[in-house]
Amino acid sequence: MTVSAGPVAVAQRLRDGMAGGVLSFPLTAFRDDGALDPDGYRAHVAERLAAAPGAVFPACGTGEFFSLDEDEYRQVVTITVEEAAGRVPVVAGTGYGWAQAVRFARIAEDAGADALLVLPHYLVTAPQDGLVAQLEQIAARTPLPLIAYQRGQVAFTADSLRRIAALPNVIGLKDGHSDLDRLQRLTLAAPEDFLFFNGASTAEIQARAYATVGVPAYSSAVHAFAPEIAGAFFTALRDDDHGTVDKLLREFYVPLVELRDRVPGYAVSLVKAAARIRGHRVGPVRAPLTDPSPADLAALTALLTTGLDLVGATL
Repeated sequence: MTVSAGPVAVAQRLRDGMAGGVLSFPLTAFRDDGALDPDGYRAHVAERLAAAPGAVFPACGTGEFFSLDEDEYRQVVTITVEEAAGRVPVVAGTGYGWAQAVRFARIAEDAGADALLVLPHYLVTAPQDGLVAQLEQIAARTPLPLIAYQRGQVAFTADSLRRIAALPNVIGLKDGHSDLDRLQRLTLAAPEDFLFFNGASTAEIQARAYATVGVPAYSSAVHAFAPEIAGAFFTALRDDDHGTVDKLLREFYVPLVELRDRVPGYAVSLVKAAARIRGHRVGPVRAPLTDPSPADLAALTALLTTGLDLVGATL
């Protein structure tokens, strides 16, 4: 077991990483029969790390955390830690109810993860006291730093944010709601050193808007299959090159979102299909997700070709 650095040190590494690159959420590789493909996953993670992300988040939403058993999760996190070799922070996903989340947290700790992203709990809606208690229960049972993820049925008020931020190992919040009024209230309520990042689906679409409320860092699903595009967008946004940002949004990201919105689950399925188009051995998605139709695959291939051409890359 690798001993994790403390919350303050991990938060600083993440802050430094987020200033220099997007946050990468690798795809979990499966064989055609649905079994985990460890070698395919290792190759995919190595390629993501070569593209210089700010941090890597294995076994999260894009990595189909919800479909992994505990042994598969252990393999995914272990491989990521081995490949990262300390170069960037590794933040593993965990979730469901707090008792199961703690089981995954202990596996991640044993595997050497630096921190955990706490995915929204399963099924039920809950009052604010319950949302806070979920983090309290997990935080009391793992030394790993925690990042809360609000989307779906999880949405913190400013008062709840203050309460979870007071927990010694809760270091940040990933936001997937894109409610900028609420998010601004949260950033103002949080301690100065608390981390925030944009976790909207296809986060680049709203990256400029998030930055206006003090949240410039974002996760990038596109980094999983086209780091050339993700990197070009990040650089243009950082350098206030609005012409390039607008061009990439207009000709690649907006059409990608329109394609994504055709079918539930395409936020993961299209990303995995795009990686396969580029020759990555990531395999199919697991049920209940479904792979894209032939017509949507053809549209995705054409769009990917266009996006790569915009940044001087090829399929």
